[in-house]
Amino acid sequence: MDKQRIDEIFSGLGGNTIIILGDLMMDRYLWGEVHRISPEAPVPVVEVKNETVLLGGAANVAMNVHALGDLPCLIGVIGNDMRSETFRILLSDNGILGDGIVTDNSRPTTIKTRIIAHNQQVVRADHESVEEVNSAIEKEILNKIKENINSARGLIISDYGKGVITKSLLEKVIGLCRKKGIFIAVDPKDVHFKSYRHVSVITPNHHKAGFAYGKRIRNEEESKEVGWGLMKILDAESILITRGPEGMALFEKGEKLTFLPAVARKVYDVTGAGDTVISTFTSAVAAGAALPEAAYISNQAAGIVVGEVGTAQVKKEVLLKEIHRALKGNNNNG
Repeated sequence: MDKQRIDEIFSGLGGNTIIILGDLMMDRYLWGEVHRISPEAPVPVVEVKNETVLLGGAANVAMNVHALGDLPCLIGVIGNDMRSETFRILLSDNGILGDGIVTDNSRPTTIKTRIIAHNQQVVRADHESVEEVNSAIEKEILNKIKENINSARGLIISDYGKGVITKSLLEKVIGLCRKKGIFIAVDPKDVHFKSYRHVSVITPNHHKAGFAYGKRIRNEEESKEVGWGLMKILDAESILITRGPEGMALFEKGEKLTFLPAVARKVYDVTGAGDTVISTFTSAVAAGAALPEAAYISNQAAGIVVGEVGTAQVKKEVLLKEIHRALKGNNNNG
């Protein structure tokens, strides 16, 4: 990668419609301090000083796409409850349209509550349903996709295993996108792994990839075995395995393999890093990047967000500045 090519890609970044289909949720954080142990049980007492509520799950993917200047079309399901009102307010406050959201009276709006003391997570409590949506809700979701597919440059499936992504929905959506020539990116969940066939890219971390293939990834050779094995099983165009401190590995058809070293200067929290990777990768492809170029750009974005506590997004200008800095450093070293 060089500065001229990066600038060329970034000139096309922004203004592209990206459909995000997946499990919608909120992330609630209670921030506080611990000074004593509870007399009721051997647990710390957190004195809460502040509270924040953020968009999470597929909604955080939409936030990432929006931060890069693209137009997220968010499609998913929420309940008919007080938390759904908060969810819609958060969408509006962040400039994200909620036209693609379906209300299901039979399920709660998902919220994950994390209690943080001295920048360390103490406990997490989840309000959610993981039951698969019924056929009527699935039909509504599919109709929302059909309404928006013609204007889309890409579709991201953000599967958190909360019931929105079903096997039958996957088959219909993937078939529709392939017919339309739409780039399909999947952030996978273990239970559906074998159903992500014929997608453009799938972005598991090394734990998910190893579990899906039946082999733990502990080194580069095992990463290759799992990556190429999954490519064959899924007949995917590409697989991007995120490997934590070991960076990323991009497998492409034609036996092309690219390893990218991790670039994070500090790691505080990996929450939402996968959302950033798939969002940036898809937006970069929509802007005209080749797959290895998109992997490079998303690797740089991930290196930024893991330096923040909680879900975070990278703005286009910040990402471009960081990549310029990295390229300058590489040139100086070379």
